[in-house]
Amino acid sequence: MARHLITSALPYINGIKHLGNMVGSMLPADVYSRYLRQRGHDVLYICATDEHGTPAELAAKEQGLAVDVFCAQAHDAQKAVYDGFALAFDYFGRSSSAENRDITQHFARKLNENGFIEERAIRQVYSPADGRFLPDRYVEGTCPHCGYDKARGDQCENCTRVLDPTDLINPRSAISGSTELEVRETKHLFLLQSKLQHEVEAWVSRHEEDWPQLASSIARKWLTEGLHDRAITRDLDWGVPVPADTWPELAAEGKVFYVWFDAPIEYIGATKEWADQDPDNRDWKSWWYDVDTDVRYTEFMAKDNVPFHTVMFPATELGVREPWKKVDYVKAFNWLTYYGGKFSTSQKRGVFTDQALEILPADYWRYFLIANAPESDDSSFTWEHFTATVNKDLADTLGNFVNRVLSFSRKRFGDDVPEGGTPGEAETRLGEEIATLLAEYESHMETLQFRKAAAALRALWSAGNSYLEEKAPWLEIKTDKDGAALTLRTAMNLIHLYAVVSEPFIPATAKVMREAFSLENDTASWVTADAAKALASVPAGTPFTVPPVLFAKLTDEDLETYKERFGGTEG
Repeated sequence: MARHLITSALPYINGIKHLGNMVGSMLPADVYSRYLRQRGHDVLYICATDEHGTPAELAAKEQGLAVDVFCAQAHDAQKAVYDGFALAFDYFGRSSSAENRDITQHFARKLNENGFIEERAIRQVYSPADGRFLPDRYVEGTCPHCGYDKARGDQCENCTRVLDPTDLINPRSAISGSTELEVRETKHLFLLQSKLQHEVEAWVSRHEEDWPQLASSIARKWLTEGLHDRAITRDLDWGVPVPADTWPELAAEGKVFYVWFDAPIEYIGATKEWADQDPDNRDWKSWWYDVDTDVRYTEFMAKDNVPFHTVMFPATELGVREPWKKVDYVKAFNWLTYYGGKFSTSQKRGVFTDQALEILPADYWRYFLIANAPESDDSSFTWEHFTATVNKDLADTLGNFVNRVLSFSRKRFGDDVPEGGTPGEAETRLGEEIATLLAEYESHMETLQFRKAAAALRALWSAGNSYLEEKAPWLEIKTDKDGAALTLRTAMNLIHLYAVVSEPFIPATAKVMREAFSLENDTASWVTADAAKALASVPAGTPFTVPPVLFAKLTDEDLETYKERFGGTEG
């Protein structure tokens, strides 16, 4: 089987993420990783907190903590939420690690040796009130492109345009709020992306036809506009330091690398962190170095991160002139909005992941988010839509099927899967239908079409309900007890099949469904087409239990409570 390296956008350290962050990177990466593992592939899913840069310093300052202490606490808080969502990372690291520091400095030295880094004197914003140069994100103001009045000096959160602090209208210090800013000369390192333009274009051309249109169009737009040389160092107290053996003067001034230079390298750094935990059995270079034909690398991210991973980081990797693994497939997502407005960490608008878990278990959110993933365009979260999806798909279609089959069978036949009856035309038709739907589900998962995969999974669940309504064992048992036993046994086999194939979407619920049956040696990781047609993996006589209600239906009162707490109006 193939080896699959999977990464998702690094969540930034300055606070718990909202549902938009979850569905735009980490959750679909987890669903895909789980699916591949079940199909027998060797999978390494790597992620980490992105801990350097201005927002980390500002957030630490706001809480009165040293930045390293703040980042350590915030990392643990984020990891606890991701554990709550059952994100099965192979490793969840930190960009402040020694491994990332060493590899980032190695990349910088190699880029310098190859003529792709240049020291330049530039004019930068300086705040006399703060007594320091202000990095990009320490400067706020009005975006010259869209008029958003809280734009940062590196990028406008509203229109996503990349900015320079001097582009902002009415700029102010994010530290003190002072508008008495000056422009002074200082020295920084620049990555000469312009010299790598043609190499990046050639690399993108070899991949863009395979990528989703969203990813390829963003990459092509940046290349059409031309790659510009970009400063890769900043005046900050927190970050990967410029190595003194290569740039002694800048190191003495305390320069650190720009977060967007070291953050993508953390994918490699986190893999080394993972390997360093068990060096005798883990080889990080086997995933990242000179492995183009052995490893398939898939990245998951929202559209605002796409330029950095389809253009800027590939430029860095190409300039190093070493055989580092480059991404094969970029799964890009549009925005998940909240009633038509943007989720926003900084403005605390929308449902945040820790709040979501306070309200309902993770599987409710996992299913809804993937079933409505913003793949082809933006999608909107509303409490009305969420409630309707939970009630129809999870509570009625899946949960009610499991409960009524097992409860009725126990009531009429006891605590073992009932014996009797021979599969007939209805069971043959059902098996063929299940095998066909399972193939559709597999096809959509293989091509990372998550909404379509969710629809195929929903259709699998619905097929069981249709079979049950057709056979009506509650009536059948009055005249044909063996026939009713067959119907219920077939339905129980469907429950087991659902448990196996639903695991990528709803892992906790899948575990409950699977453990309802006391099967010996139940090691099946997936369901073959023949097994789907036969529906015989749970034989007669197998003891079973009736689990608690899998999904509670949400009421009108629940809906109003959620809307009152979080708001339920157009953004």
